[in-house]
Amino acid sequence: MTTALKTPVPTRAEKAQAPKRRRSSAGYPRITPYLFLLPMILLFVGFKLYPYISAFWLSLTKNVGGDVQFAGLANYTRLLQDPLFFTALGNTGIILLVQVPIMLVLAILLAVAFNSAILKWRAFWRTSYFVPIVMGLVAYGILFRALLNTNEGFVNYLIGFIGIGPIPWLGDPMWAKVSIVIAMTWHYTGQNAIIYLAQMQSIGGELYEAAHVDGASAFQRFWHVTLPGLRPAIVLTVILSTIGTLQLFDEPYVLTNGGPDNATLTVGMYLYQNGFKYFDFGYASAIGYALTIIIGVISLIQLRLFKEKS
Repeated sequence: MTTALKTPVPTRAEKAQAPKRRRSSAGYPRITPYLFLLPMILLFVGFKLYPYISAFWLSLTKNVGGDVQFAGLANYTRLLQDPLFFTALGNTGIILLVQVPIMLVLAILLAVAFNSAILKWRAFWRTSYFVPIVMGLVAYGILFRALLNTNEGFVNYLIGFIGIGPIPWLGDPMWAKVSIVIAMTWHYTGQNAIIYLAQMQSIGGELYEAAHVDGASAFQRFWHVTLPGLRPAIVLTVILSTIGTLQLFDEPYVLTNGGPDNATLTVGMYLYQNGFKYFDFGYASAIGYALTIIIGVISLIQLRLFKEKS
């Protein structure tokens, strides 16, 4: 004869202890994690969220004789009719389309070289190519300004030995853009190479061995094994490099100050000039929000293009 199982009925003492179950297993109240997060939340609201909201409000105002007045979408309407803004946007786009592909291709080639077993002193080379990112933006801008000086620069001195005349690196509209591309490539290539190198460490060696057994050449192993394995890192670096270039400010500010004839004026510089040179903070905020929208749209397009097919 079997005995039926019954649900145990809590005693009065157990009912009295029931509220204590709200405490976590570690013995702390459930609110404890939120108390630890509170300082970070307050800092985020004070230094991130509030500036975003304040800047958006500023973009809807204008300064009339020292009096801030609500202007609605006037700053955005003005932006669409401002030829200098589109000049700055065009300059930024040209530098983006030229510099980012060159830099990322060089970074992949460097990462492959750093990962090669036949390369000696690999630690030395990896460190050497990462050092430029440590140098301050203003410091390396001043360095390149001295190197690319038309009359006394070291670069013109060197190319003079092979019969090439002095190039007006910073005084000609085209060469000024080239100077900025060279400076940015030197500064950021090593950083991206280290990201690719880290991603390469996650590619299984058995894939290379299988490809080698199948008779794949070195280029075929790179194309069919290395590049697909680098896909997550490539997506990351493309998006980060695009965002960084669209916010470009330091290099043109130090090297050319936007010249000659606004040939290297970027959106970031134009925002700075309106805000801190002309003290038109409303218009500068509108430029900032327009740039944010542009970055968001381009990032979404890139994510869609790089989306891995199932």
